[in-house]
Amino acid sequence: MKIYLVRHGMDEEGYRGGWSERGLTEQGINQSKRLGEHLHHHAEEYNIHTIISSDLPRAVQTTREIEKKLNMQASLMKDWREMNNGDLAGMLHKDAEEHYPGVYFNTLEMDSPFPGGESPRDFYNRISTSFESLLRDIEEQTVKSNVLLITHGGVINILYYLLEKREWSNKSSFYPMDNTSVHTIEKGRHGWKLSSANVLSHLD
Repeated sequence: MKIYLVRHGMDEEGYRGGWSERGLTEQGINQSKRLGEHLHHHAEEYNIHTIISSDLPRAVQTTREIEKKLNMQASLMKDWREMNNGDLAGMLHKDAEEHYPGVYFNTLEMDSPFPGGESPRDFYNRISTSFESLLRDIEEQTVKSNVLLITHGGVINILYYLLEKREWSNKSSFYPMDNTSVHTIEKGRHGWKLSSANVLSHLD
């Protein structure tokens, strides 16, 4: 049983992310196409039966390119969105600085939400719950393994901390996570573990 975590393709710079409705750049679309082609050419090796994606545009656009190559349809889920940064979502950096000076993901207290959004603890709890649910569904075979999960850097980072049983906060360091990188989780004798990290061979 495996889960392949994928971070979405490159999106537009200069804007706050989170629940931004902004999409991918041309390069991000190209990265996604190349990942789709790679997964298609190595279909037997990956043996993907289920695709799940965040429903934010940058993840959906990445997913659409993969769906075309694998001839499969994804389930789009709000649960796998990046942290909800509320009023700052998709805002130009300079506008965010003007209207919400000093308000960044890593400057919030764990229980302090973004204006109109989530707190870091809310975000962590949402991802923990979603992940536990997915693992249970795979183990009970209500979701068919192997699963391709297209999501966001902040989400995958939390999953690293969960899998390594390390305490997470919004001030924790980030694991390496490039656009369209693949991170593999496998179920072994001792439970679910990371077996490969930040793989980018499809872009070589």
